[in-house]
Amino acid sequence: MEDLKSQIDIDKLPKHIAVIMDGNGRWAKAQGKPRVFGHRHGVKAVREVTEAAAEVGIRYLTLYAFSTENWNRPTLEVTTLMRLLVDTISKEVKTLNKNNIRLRTIGDLSRLPNATRKALLKGMEDTKDNTRMDLILALNYSGRWDIVNAVKQVAGAVKAGDMSIENIDETSFKAALSTREFPDPELMIRTSGETRLSNFLLWELSYAEFQFLPIFWPDFQKAHLYNSILNFQNKERRFGMISEQLLGR
Repeated sequence: MEDLKSQIDIDKLPKHIAVIMDGNGRWAKAQGKPRVFGHRHGVKAVREVTEAAAEVGIRYLTLYAFSTENWNRPTLEVTTLMRLLVDTISKEVKTLNKNNIRLRTIGDLSRLPNATRKALLKGMEDTKDNTRMDLILALNYSGRWDIVNAVKQVAGAVKAGDMSIENIDETSFKAALSTREFPDPELMIRTSGETRLSNFLLWELSYAEFQFLPIFWPDFQKAHLYNSILNFQNKERRFGMISEQLLGR
């Protein structure tokens, strides 16, 4: 694992990595356990990816923790997930502070249970002065929800006379998104072998490199992140240009 880490070029790191943590339920089912067993074991993988990202110098790490669609899951599973979030945030704040990591969030927090929302807000308050890395939890989040909200904000500004239609561009639209304080992710990782975005950062992932790993989330280790970063660094990111244009820059 250290050999993998040593191969990473710290001058070519993605500034922002986004992760879809998928496969907890299937991991548990494969072991003859209930789905919630997988979610509990997935917490270890969260620690792994957070520590690994901070150690190599990633500035922003966004984890897709709970989507708006996840409310459709069985009530027991949702309730357990919310309790697990409270316990995990409460236990990990000390470690986040020790490692100089700031907790942030995107998504509609208003629908979260009161205990979950309180734990989350306290965790963000307790880590707000940390500067090494931002750990961003996407909770009750949906890319479509965020885009619709941004449209409403921009439309409201136009209606109020604070903005003209001619001044609407990508920059002004980005400023209305919940992710406005973060750069767009350059690398997106999804576990479990599924190859879809599942309503995650639909605007922000326009030019990200996608890596779909054939492992379930509880099996994710630091080496998987290192490999993903190395694969990213071997990609030629052209942004619509051709290779010769990049060489001439």
